Amino acid sequence: MPKHYRPAGKKKEGNAAKYVTRSQAVKSLQVTLPLFRKICIWKGIFPRDPKKKIKGNHQTYYHTKDISFLHHDPLVDIHRDIRAHDKKIKKALSKKNKPRAVRLEEHKPSYSLDRLILERYPRFIDALGDLDDCLTMIHLFASLPTLQNEKVDVKRIHNCRRLSHEWQAYISRTNKLRKTFISVKGIYYQVEVDGQKITWIAPHSIQQVVTDDVDFNVMLTFLEYYETLLAFVNFKLYHSIDVKYPPILDPRLEALAADLYALSRYIANRSKEQGGNELSSKLDESQLTLAQLQHQLVPCEPGALMHLVEETEIEDDADEETKDCRSLFKNMRFFLGREVPREPLLFVISAFGGMVSWEGDGAPFEESDTSITHQIVDRPTQNHFFLSREYIQPQWVFDSVNARIILPTEDYLVGRVPPPHLSPFVDNDAEGYTPDYAQKIKQLQAAARKQVLPVPSIGNEDQNDTQNLLLEGVAGRVEANKAAERKKEMSKQEKQHHEEMKMELQGISPATGTIQNEGDKAPRSLSRIIRPRSGEETSGNKSRRTSSAQTTSWATVGGKSLQIHVDLASQPDAAAALSGVPLP
Repeated sequence: MPKHYRPAGKKKEGNAAKYVTRSQAVKSLQVTLPLFRKICIWKGIFPRDPKKKIKGNHQTYYHTKDISFLHHDPLVDIHRDIRAHDKKIKKALSKKNKPRAVRLEEHKPSYSLDRLILERYPRFIDALGDLDDCLTMIHLFASLPTLQNEKVDVKRIHNCRRLSHEWQAYISRTNKLRKTFISVKGIYYQVEVDGQKITWIAPHSIQQVVTDDVDFNVMLTFLEYYETLLAFVNFKLYHSIDVKYPPILDPRLEALAADLYALSRYIANRSKEQGGNELSSKLDESQLTLAQLQHQLVPCEPGALMHLVEETEIEDDADEETKDCRSLFKNMRFFLGREVPREPLLFVISAFGGMVSWEGDGAPFEESDTSITHQIVDRPTQNHFFLSREYIQPQWVFDSVNARIILPTEDYLVGRVPPPHLSPFVDNDAEGYTPDYAQKIKQLQAAARKQVLPVPSIGNEDQNDTQNLLLEGVAGRVEANKAAERKKEMSKQEKQHHEEMKMELQGISPATGTIQNEGDKAPRSLSRIIRPRSGEETSGNKSRRTSSAQTTSWATVGGKSLQIHVDLASQPDAAAALSGVPLP
């Protein structure tokens, strides 16, 4: 009997019972291979790698429970009905029965992926954690050209563009953007929503080329699922800030390709209306559209996403980081040149509290507005300059956002080579290398917070002392100048005193400049009674200090403190001369 002999009718065991091949799964489900791949992508079923491959290493294996789970899925039944309906349409066309084919096409079964979102993401926080690839895919297809002859449907591209603008409008409204970085692949963004960090990459605003090397069937399957997922996420986020979803946009701004601007104004107007009264809830859709157009026709209205910060209510429960991001570009007005990318700068500046306008129709304010503080350009020559504003390169905005401070604009002026664009996703301490410009930014951050950077060789106490001394020195510069003058005057008096002492030792009177008599001269043994100050005293010195006929004085000569004993009875002139010696 063979070693692995199994009697007929006995149940399979081990890997043979746990795993099935792809061909066995397709045959069991009675679907085509493309439909099987599509359903596996939607349901999140992926191939397995068993330790022991029963059918060989060249087969693709799936878990038996996953396949049995697909047997009861309604999507399989719906696609079977769609397949049967397509056969009826094909048969009608083959018989040249066009009216019947048109009628069958109108009543073709359809499916929805809404139920899959609830199955795969029971909690909203789970859906947020799976948005990285979703946002990257949708922003990629939103940048594709809208051509009829391409492999991607134009409606699908417009839907991706709408979803991406709705997501960016919410991020700008709530100031959730944290990091951004410009790379060769595109622009990286990182936001923080409900404690979840979401990172995605958006392509540059250039003409994209659709290649033949990519299997668009698989990518479109993922895209169909991601569109449903992001629509549900946007619906939840918009209702969290009391804004109706989907939004109703201004058709005039949509025609001008200012979708993000129109969407931002809608959010602002809706928040303002709901905060004031409940009138908008009683209007029907047509009346609501007219009311929004009246708000949008106000002249000199702040541009782009500025309403998200100015006209809406600020959340009381916002954390400190959100408050810092909200006030970074506060009270600043930017004007974008026609050569710079509009949408990335519009998204970033608005997310940090700035106000943006551009050149063209539908702009919030004109280039000649005197309240503009910064104009972002990317060409060395300009037709005219305004002295009341600063002309900077686009990199200044991204570097200031990552540093959380307003960087100096001298290095980002037009025509200059800007500093290196550092990635905020790199930990310099973990890498063991800090670029020079990163150190400069740290110094600017410390100066903005009125802090002194620590020195490795000192402790915290010495650092606090250094900070106090620095603040006192900056605040009392006038007092320091006065102290220097007093020190200079004292040095002059000390020098004059030394000269008088020298003349006294030579027997010359300091007052008259004449030589004194022998009796009036100071004793030649003055060196024996003038000695350096010492902490120890002999018994003889103590007895001389207690004598009433002697006096003791201290003087500073040549930087040393000297003790002088003078006999008042025998040397009255010397005692009188030494009486003017200042005591310490």
